[in-house]
Amino acid sequence: MSEQYILALDQGTTSSRAILFDRAGHIHGTAQQEFRQIFPNPGWVEHDAHEIWKSQLSVSQQVMREHHLTAADIAAIGITNQRETTVLWDRNTGEAVANAIVWQDRRTANLCDSLRADGYGPLFQQKTGLIIDGYFSGTKLRWLLDNVPGARERAERGELAFGTVDSWLMYKLAGVHLTDTSNASRTMMFNIHTLDWDDELLSVLKIPRAILPKVVPGSGIAAQTSAEFFGTAIPIAGIAGDQQAATYGQACFHSGMVKSTYGTGCFILMNTDKAVTSQNNLLTTVGWTTGHAQPHKTDYMLEGGVFMGGATIQWLRDGLGIIKNSSEVESLASSVPDSDGVTFVPAFSGLGAPHWDAYARGTMLGITRGTTAGHIARAALEGIAFQTADVVSAMQKDATIPLKELRVDGGAARNNMLMQFQADILGVPVVRPQVTETTALGAAYLAGLGVGFWSTQDEIAAQWRMERVFEPQMPETLRAEKLGVWARAIDRARNWA
Repeated sequence: MSEQYILALDQGTTSSRAILFDRAGHIHGTAQQEFRQIFPNPGWVEHDAHEIWKSQLSVSQQVMREHHLTAADIAAIGITNQRETTVLWDRNTGEAVANAIVWQDRRTANLCDSLRADGYGPLFQQKTGLIIDGYFSGTKLRWLLDNVPGARERAERGELAFGTVDSWLMYKLAGVHLTDTSNASRTMMFNIHTLDWDDELLSVLKIPRAILPKVVPGSGIAAQTSAEFFGTAIPIAGIAGDQQAATYGQACFHSGMVKSTYGTGCFILMNTDKAVTSQNNLLTTVGWTTGHAQPHKTDYMLEGGVFMGGATIQWLRDGLGIIKNSSEVESLASSVPDSDGVTFVPAFSGLGAPHWDAYARGTMLGITRGTTAGHIARAALEGIAFQTADVVSAMQKDATIPLKELRVDGGAARNNMLMQFQADILGVPVVRPQVTETTALGAAYLAGLGVGFWSTQDEIAAQWRMERVFEPQMPETLRAEKLGVWARAIDRARNWA
């Protein structure tokens, strides 16, 4: 093949990025552009869908221009995206009818309360693998149909199109209305067992089926870009929501493999191969559907999200002012041998999986006159690791698969002290890869597999390279003691507000 690169479009919550990967899975070039965050009311978060599109197109063209590449040099495009963010647009004009409602937005909390009160929780969990929550796209779409003038009538007539951000980009790039199974599985409207939109759930949510995209595998040629953007058409052959893409980029292809991404929050996903219904307050979600194998193969995941990961470190910087930039937290925490009995539960906006307590609040316990900024910094890092350990523990109970190692990525994964404590408190090795841009890499791998740039998942797995492994060093008795103290601290933080 004459093509040399895969172009990954990494459309995130605060910026759009384009990254070129070569055949060895190495980064050849990158471009990034931030866009506005819109906060019209307390708890509301919106994006201008047109800004998302313009920024993503701009960085895609920029990275190709800077590296003197034409469409002929790009084997395929892979798309990965902020999940659950909801876009509604006019099919004819291609214009969004309102701002996109972002995954962080909480405006539909009351609607979710009423759905739960009406007893729909078990139905949604059984069919979608999700809990009823305003985090997911379904209630956001319902809000748009109910609150944008004329939207419901136009939707019933088939004039409008709904999509998550991957669908919006596909529509703008290629004029098609598609999504993949991983993104569809985050909407609260998709049956993860039949791999189709579910009419019963659509009826409950009052959403017309006519506005939903066609669901395709995440790997395989889904469309061709319009020639106007890159000179000639380029196949779009990979699509995945950001956390599933990161799991793919970490080559977690086999049952029992787990990755944790340490971003603003922490997202932990375990490959379970088949759909496992959680008894421990985790989400069951589609990882990916690969289209190169016949019949298509769908891998399923258990997922747990921690709200405050890197955001805890940002609070030490912006809220407390005990560090000037986030990179200083490791040296401050290293200035003391331990947390001196301080335990910090960073439940600033409630607790995520497996506790799901919206009324929990940030709690610091064990403070004495001898407590210093170093002890607080150390307790904050430990709090991130403890939250991750709670999710991993729930996963092991659900999947009954013993954990062998944890693969890590994201900004805070560069913090050696945090990674060592994570290994200690889990009792298994924590493994950091050489390429930590795993989200974009996963989208690239799915796209490359879809056009034969890479031939098999085994070939991709062979490219994964370890940068450093953190072996557990904590005695079992001390680990049990620390986990016991953490459990007591969680109890104190719960149901506070």
